[in-house]
Amino acid sequence: MKKSKYIVNIILFCLIIGLLTGFLFASPATEVSEAERRKLQQFPELSFSTLMSGKFMKNFETYMTDQFPLRDAFRKLKARVHFDVYNQSDNGGIYIKDGYVSKIDATYSESSTEHFTDRMTNLYNMYLKDADCKVYYSIIPDKNYYLAGEDYPSMDYEKLYEKVRNDLSYMTEIDIRDTLSTESFYYTDTHWRQEKITATADKIRKEMGMTPLGEFTEENAGDFYGVYYGQSALSLPAEPINYLRNEITDKATTYNYETEKEAPVYNKDKLTESLDRYDLFLSGPCSLMDINNPSGEKGKQLIIIRDSYGSSLAPLLMSDYEKTVLIDTRYIAPELIGNYVDFENSDVLIMYSTMLVNSSQTIR
Repeated sequence: MKKSKYIVNIILFCLIIGLLTGFLFASPATEVSEAERRKLQQFPELSFSTLMSGKFMKNFETYMTDQFPLRDAFRKLKARVHFDVYNQSDNGGIYIKDGYVSKIDATYSESSTEHFTDRMTNLYNMYLKDADCKVYYSIIPDKNYYLAGEDYPSMDYEKLYEKVRNDLSYMTEIDIRDTLSTESFYYTDTHWRQEKITATADKIRKEMGMTPLGEFTEENAGDFYGVYYGQSALSLPAEPINYLRNEITDKATTYNYETEKEAPVYNKDKLTESLDRYDLFLSGPCSLMDINNPSGEKGKQLIIIRDSYGSSLAPLLMSDYEKTVLIDTRYIAPELIGNYVDFENSDVLIMYSTMLVNSSQTIR
């Protein structure tokens, strides 16, 4: 009796595996996971060289994982079990507190912070040291800075800020931590909400000697699902993505040196073209970009060396300047910047988030 029951279980197991495998190969492969914002592995190239090198089997395993039938449903079930059944505080490093979803790196990296300050010192010595310009820096606290508590792991932010302050003492620091709060950030994304950072922009403008921040109209660009929406695998509600516009932002245009194309400051085409609707701001990540502002003071230039947080902040800082140059040193070698940018008689602001400073290997 036991033997026959064992045989039946084996047959059922084989049938299930066979059905799932048949479904996998009979169904067209999904190219992109919108929830995870990434391309999924397609069926790998099969050749003698890929087979012998092991590349085929490695990619095939990824293909099976990415294209597994009902994959998203299983991911959601696993997440719900972690949070609701086992009452675990995280699922694969994704934490939820007060409705805010985030991924935590709870270990402060002094070596990464030093790499960041070394790279900024290299830029300073290369372009700014002998130029007639004012140089400021501001480290943007990420969402976890404000969520930190006894039940929420957190890295030692004070060590990071102290290290940067000591290493970049020849620049003027603008500490913006008191202008932000948890509510400044999206529930399901790493980034801050533009409509919540006007106090931050005001402080930076004041410290850098700019005129006060002008009036803006808040516009809604639809629903937004942040990067953690897909990573959490939970059915979380959409949140609004808003932007601040006025006559100055309406007239200004951006120029992307990579694509050699112009676009508006708020590129609404990206709401449908991009997997990340945050690309509404300045059309998304870019190594080098100009914002040309016909309303700004002629000949006046602002240079922002930044990560993606700067995309939604720059429109709030550009009004006094005829040109605002945005540089992301993750995507361009420092020695190439001088071919495109003249630093003389410029105001310079270096802005990177604590997340990137603490994991700065991509900064050149």
